[in-house]
Amino acid sequence: MHSLQHVRLSLNFAASKSSSNFGVSQCSMNFTDAEGYIEMPPRADDSSTLDCAYLVTVYLGYGVEIQVLNVTLEEGEEVVLEDLGGLEPSILANESVLTRGLVVRSSSNQISVRFSSEKRHTASSLLLRYRAFVLSCAYPQSPANGEVSVSSLHAGGEAYFFCLTGYQLQGPSSLTCRNATMPYWSGKEPKCLAVCGGMVKNVTLGRIVSPGFPGNYSNNLTCHWVLEAPEGHRLHIHFEKVALAEDDDRLLIKNGNNIDSPPIYDSYEVEYLPNEGVVSTGRHLFVEFTTDETGTCTGAAIRYEAFAEGTCYKPFVKYGNFSSSDLSYGVGTVVEFSCEPGYTLEQGSVTIECVDPDNPQWNETEPACRAVCSGEITDSAGVVLSPNWPEAYDKGQDCIWGIHVEEDKRIMLDIQVLHLGKNDILTFYDGDDLTANILGQYSGTLPKFKLYTSMADVTIQFQSDPATNIYGYNNGFVVHFFEVARNDTCSELPEIPNGWKSTSHPDLIHGTVVTYQCYPGFQVVGSEILMCQWDLTWSGDVPSCEKVMTCQDPGLVEHGRRVLTGSRFTVGSSVQYVCNKGYSLSGPGVLTCYSRDTADPKWSERLPKCVPERYEPCSNPGAPSTAIQSSEKAFFQAGETLTFTCRPGYQLQGEATIRCLPGHPSQWSGMPPACREEAVCANKLEGRGLLTEVFTAVFYLAILSLKFLIEVIS
Repeated sequence: MHSLQHVRLSLNFAASKSSSNFGVSQCSMNFTDAEGYIEMPPRADDSSTLDCAYLVTVYLGYGVEIQVLNVTLEEGEEVVLEDLGGLEPSILANESVLTRGLVVRSSSNQISVRFSSEKRHTASSLLLRYRAFVLSCAYPQSPANGEVSVSSLHAGGEAYFFCLTGYQLQGPSSLTCRNATMPYWSGKEPKCLAVCGGMVKNVTLGRIVSPGFPGNYSNNLTCHWVLEAPEGHRLHIHFEKVALAEDDDRLLIKNGNNIDSPPIYDSYEVEYLPNEGVVSTGRHLFVEFTTDETGTCTGAAIRYEAFAEGTCYKPFVKYGNFSSSDLSYGVGTVVEFSCEPGYTLEQGSVTIECVDPDNPQWNETEPACRAVCSGEITDSAGVVLSPNWPEAYDKGQDCIWGIHVEEDKRIMLDIQVLHLGKNDILTFYDGDDLTANILGQYSGTLPKFKLYTSMADVTIQFQSDPATNIYGYNNGFVVHFFEVARNDTCSELPEIPNGWKSTSHPDLIHGTVVTYQCYPGFQVVGSEILMCQWDLTWSGDVPSCEKVMTCQDPGLVEHGRRVLTGSRFTVGSSVQYVCNKGYSLSGPGVLTCYSRDTADPKWSERLPKCVPERYEPCSNPGAPSTAIQSSEKAFFQAGETLTFTCRPGYQLQGEATIRCLPGHPSQWSGMPPACREEAVCANKLEGRGLLTEVFTAVFYLAILSLKFLIEVIS
């Protein structure tokens, strides 16, 4: 786009009348610059009312931002700002909300401003500044079981879609932000779906999920997957989840590449999932998933990986981590497991070892990490999860957790998720048993909130309705807890680079205010004032000090206009000032924004002024002895006047007042007048006397004319 042209437009419209709308002054104007000013109302003519419309149109892909610089309206006058980009205009603001400093933005490249008044002559004034800004597409929605990344939300930007392991993309893998009145994505967001069957070659690591997972699968499915590992590798299957309806729905894993291969897992035949999973004897596995026409359930999620002959397979623990002494998992490798916060190791062993050089295998099964019902916790921080989280908890549960920290501390409970059935209850007790005072008792769904104990112990009880099942993922609760100081003060706030803080009270008690400020050349990003709240937390996050890279708006010059070069008021940009006709610049014409190491960026010069142009004065033209001047000074400035009167007995002939007209040089508007002797009667001027009078007057006028011509020529 072309560099912005900063133009001030003062609009003076001639009123127009028509026979169909007599008495209404209509005015309109179209603006297509990238930046400018709109000043209203226009000068009124003899019409009784005003009705003005202003239209601002910028390039496609850009919106219009309007800022109110000044507003003074009279009663009954209306101003409406509308976005014209949609099927119907949408009102952005009207006179009821117009205040100085108000900023509105359109979502398209056109905005209209309408002014109407019932008065012919109004003292109202409205000054608006408009400028173009780049519009963007809305951030695309991530597909369920997938992710999205965006290179740019502006025209030409790309959105890329990816699916989680086990899911396939249905739809375009990328979308482009198209330039238009209102930018839009080139298509609809894709979906990530679990497919029913397929052939997977050169297997390394992956996942198979039943169609619809983690939701329920549908009826009458027959899905076959064939997994093929590279030459010299075998396959290991780990069961993440298997939940089938109690009828003829079935999961089969066969040791081969076809339906006739022998099974190594059959959901019909086993009551519990093998924690160690299953291992192929060759490089193929055949997976079969079938459902009938009756009930459905969550389905299955299995994790597969290939591993080389002569090594153990890579261990796996869901909701946990492990460390290994050898990342190739050869014989002798020792692996140690741990769980994520809120989960507990169950079954299996904390450490396992790869043994048997002839047939490498783990000496123990991998453990499982589960969110359990009840427990005693003495950590200073941690997480309490509803049983089986993020899967649904069971009905009829009564779970109790006790949390204990140091005696001189207390506990903050940060409830991140609370999504329970209406008959399920989560209770917090301010103490080490169920007889303590209740901090809070909750059911249903609530947004995030916090609780504080008054002592070093808290008891959490969860009771689920024995008659109602809860289905689906992420139903339950997630409670983070932290050991905090037991006194009545907020925590100490840190210092910030390139700035300092000041505190209203040294002990940081409730109500204390901490103010952050930055060194010269830096500005506060975030809230500069933080308050210690009643719950002994600060009212916001600690701000930072960032380098200031823009100068302040230098302002406008009366009787002039300005033009911007470069980005708006950034370091290195400049502003040029130009005066209107009849005025000349006093001061520098160009101001440049430059950076300073220890202070904010500054303009290179002070703001200039536009002053009226100065002209050479007129010299005193002189006067005959019979005349009197209103001023005897030697020079008269452009625009000044000089008046002549005659002495008694003489009569003025010519203009009594002449004016000094501006120019180079300046000139009098005419010759000084003459004073002739008044005639007593007609027969007094006879013969020689009359001739003398005429000659004297002509001679004196000739002398004055010659003097005036000499001054003009010089």
